[in-house]
Formats: sequence, structure tokens, C-alpha cells
Amino acid sequence: MRALKIAAAGMTAQQMRVEVISNNLANMNTTGYNARRAEFADLHYQQMQRPGSINATDGTVLPTGVQLGLGVRPTAVSMILQQGSLAATSGDLDVGIEGAGYLEVTLPNGTAAYTRDGGLKRTGDGLIVTSDGYPVVPNITIPRDARSISINAEGEVYAYFNDRVAPEQLGQFTLAGFITPRGLEAIGSNLFLEPPASGPSTVTNPGQDGLGVLRQGYLEDSSVDPVREVTDLIEAQRGYELNSKVITAADQMLGSTVQIR
Repeated sequence: MRALKIAAAGMTAQQMRVEVISNNLANMNTTGYNARRAEFADLHYQQMQRPGSINATDGTVLPTGVQLGLGVRPTAVSMILQQGSLAATSGDLDVGIEGAGYLEVTLPNGTAAYTRDGGLKRTGDGLIVTSDGYPVVPNITIPRDARSISINAEGEVYAYFNDRVAPEQLGQFTLAGFITPRGLEAIGSNLFLEPPASGPSTVTNPGQDGLGVLRQGYLEDSSVDPVREVTDLIEAQRGYELNSKVITAADQMLGSTVQIR
């Protein structure tokens, strides 16, 4: 009775799909979050009669054969590369990326990580860091006596002082681009690592090499569409129920077989 194992594989796949959807809904207010999608493929087939084989009775060629599928398996949970809308915050260190690209940060172990979360902060020494305290590359330090700062679309950071008319340029943010952004490895806290699947990063100034520009005073909203997620959730729930009904039907068939005298 293959139906039991096939339906069980289907229930496991739909359960995984529900988990992906639940994670999307949980992060619908996470800055710069890209929705994920579960992808599946059918399992291998048991070849009862191969297509194209010769019928032993009259020598004709079987056009289709008999191939029995053995269920479904998960293949990937991929990011949907769709930019969220930019929400105004009026924060001096809030930077939204309009277009492609990631901010580069340095983890405590010295590894480079990447993020689209532009909710930056300032340490007691004036260093610009992420919400978790990771320094943004390149390191930019804001002087203590700075009255305000300005970040233009090209990432140039300027500081304004009470005793000066002209601003002072403190540095310039850069953006990192990837050949395959879907291949980035998510590690939580809105951070990604650079595995071989994403290709090497290309670091350049905002607005160059096809990368986006920076918008001061804005943050990127999550790209999760709640209506679509709820619709997918209902579909996954119905798929789970249908597979459970197959198990019930297979159990009844086995019960009938056992009762034969």
C-alpha cells in the first residue's frame, strides 16, 4: 500500500509550507525582510513498465508505460526578491535602500555580513553601527559636537556644526551587489552571509553598477503580502487535509483486506 507513504510525504510537505508561511507572517513588520517561498519536486518513480518498451504479446511499443510516483520532497526555500515600500521615519541615521544592494557590516569574529536593514545607530564613541552594534563598512564616526548629519543619495555623509557654515564630509557608505542574491545565507537579525551560491560581492558607491541609492529618513518595509500569505495558508491547509483523507482511505482499504476470510 504505497498510498500511506505517499500521503505522509504530502502531509510533511504541506506542513513545511505552513511553517514558511508562518515565518513570513511573523516578519511582516521586519525591516527589509523578503518573503520566502517553499518549493517542491516529485520523488523518483517506480518503473512498472518503461515507456517505449516492447509489448511481449504482439511486439508493439508501449507509448506511456506504467510509472508510479512515490510522493513529494522539498527542494528549496527561496527568497522573493521584491523590494518593500519605503516608510518615512525622519531619523537622521535611518537609511532606506531604493533599488538593489546591501549594506556591509563586520561581525565580532571579523566576518563580513550584509543587510538591507538601514535602521542605523550611533555608539558612545560616535561610530555608526547596526541595531545589534555591528559596525557598518566603511567605518564612519560622527564627532561629538556635530549638530546634525546629512546622507545624500550617493551615500556621502556630512556633519553640520554650530560654529561652521559649510558641512564636513565624514565618509561615504558603499553597497554590495551579488550575481545571485537568492543564494545568500540568512543567519537572522536581518543579516546574510556570502556563500559560493551567491557569487562574490561587488562593492561600489550607491547608484553605480546597477545598485540602488540611499534615502535618508526612510526604512524599507517588509515585502510580505498578508493577503497572499493567508490565501497560501488556506491552500496549504486544504492540501494537508486532502492528504490526511488519503491516509484514512488507505487505512480503510487495509482494514477491508484484513477482514477477508
